[in-house]
Amino acid sequence: MDTIDFRSDTVTWPTPAMRTAMAAAAVGDDVYDEDPTVQALEDLAAHRLGKEAGLFVSSGTQGNLIAALVHGQRGDEAILGEDAHIFCWEAGGLSVLGGITPRPLPTDDIGRMDIQQVRSAIRGDNPHWPRSRLILTENSSGGNHGAAIPPDYFAELRAVADAHHLKVHLDGARLFNATTALGCDPTAITQWVDSVSICLSKGLCAPVGSVLVGDRAFIHQARRVRKLLGGGMRQSGVLAAAGIIALKDMSQRLGEDHQRAQTLAQGLAAIPALVLDPARVQTNMVFFELADTVAIAPEDLITQLWEQFGIRLGLYGGRTCRAVTHYWITDDHVSQLVQALDSLLAP
Repeated sequence: MDTIDFRSDTVTWPTPAMRTAMAAAAVGDDVYDEDPTVQALEDLAAHRLGKEAGLFVSSGTQGNLIAALVHGQRGDEAILGEDAHIFCWEAGGLSVLGGITPRPLPTDDIGRMDIQQVRSAIRGDNPHWPRSRLILTENSSGGNHGAAIPPDYFAELRAVADAHHLKVHLDGARLFNATTALGCDPTAITQWVDSVSICLSKGLCAPVGSVLVGDRAFIHQARRVRKLLGGGMRQSGVLAAAGIIALKDMSQRLGEDHQRAQTLAQGLAAIPALVLDPARVQTNMVFFELADTVAIAPEDLITQLWEQFGIRLGLYGGRTCRAVTHYWITDDHVSQLVQALDSLLAP
């Protein structure tokens, strides 16, 4: 990359190997289900996540919305965390396009809803109420410092869902970050949910796309909903080729990003003007706040960081900033960010 960009792992460029594979990809018309490279990607994703079938979609937002529209109907209700990406950052599509009412619940510091609260939130059969139909989950939890949620939580959700005939969808945009941090196979988590959406264009470096997986009946209906949303793509094998490398290779190296995030957190924690707890850094995200004694506005700090040092940093809200490590961030970039912030915030 030609800049040092910590704003997100969505800024990643495709790797040289991806560009080569994209140029050489065998293609067909995917709307006719004739693109061999897309089919290979979908089969690979389904296999990695322990599901029967997959569907290549344009984005994680589209994948999550498709899953909700397949599992639920207009007038249904979805139980989800109050900081869930699908609730906070996906333009209200659940309600606007799906007619599905979100039922947000509080989460703990790694993004888990309380199981008893989930159970209590499930409504009985009353014509005054929306129908509880699905539970929406996330891992890693982007709203909670990128925390990795262990498999036992999903097993508990599954038991509640089965007792009340609910479906469970996992927003696994950064699932491989979570499983890398936990040291487990993705199927340790995905076995407990009905569907999963994984993002290829974040830390895995593919230029575009996500894959939605589930059983064959679910994916059959998901393909119809994808078309309804305008998501049918034609010779999309040129994109899927990068996705195959993302799943095969890039998902295996995420520990490097996590280590750099921890190094960054330790460096930033040594700056008196910043407030953060390195122990909360489990994956590739570092959240930190400007101390109350700091006079500079966070927006101005970010502007100066770019103009004076050529480093991009994200503002998460209020006085909180977020730095995300990824394939294109090096050890030297981490050092440069720490030194630049130390310089800008010096008393």
